Amino acid sequence: ASPGYCWPFHGSRSVVLIRLPTQIRLTAITIQHTSNIVCPLRTVSSAPRDFTVSVTPLCFICKGLDDEGEDETLLGNFTYTVLEEPTQTFPLQKGTSRAFRFFKLGIRSNWGKPGYTCIYRVQVHGKTVGRNAIGPMHV
Repeated sequence: ASPGYCWPFHGSRSVVLIRLPTQIRLTAITIQHTSNIVCPLRTVSSAPRDFTVSVTPLCFICKGLDDEGEDETLLGNFTYTVLEEPTQTFPLQKGTSRAFRFFKLGIRSNWGKPGYTCIYRVQVHGKTVGRNAIGPMHV
């Protein structure tokens, strides 16, 4: 997590749809940003602050992103805290008995950087269901 080697996006709000390698019954998500100790200006204002996690079946993609929310299941609202460790894991607030191939990360705000928000790593935790192209998966 070297400063500047991140996934940046414009502004303080964004949504990304991530395709997983196989269907997974999600239980938690981990977000990583760089530490303020290694940042040249000693600030991590580009870190995400408030974010949501939701899951969606494949048919949501087929219909297009204009039908937002129709088949989406919200799994929680969270806050990444810059005063804690750079890598933070958030147990999902709302469980689901279904496994999904896609999840949606919605960044709602950052810690004050007006031009962009950076994420260094996103990890999901859960139980796999089925197989991927190369065999059984473990997450």
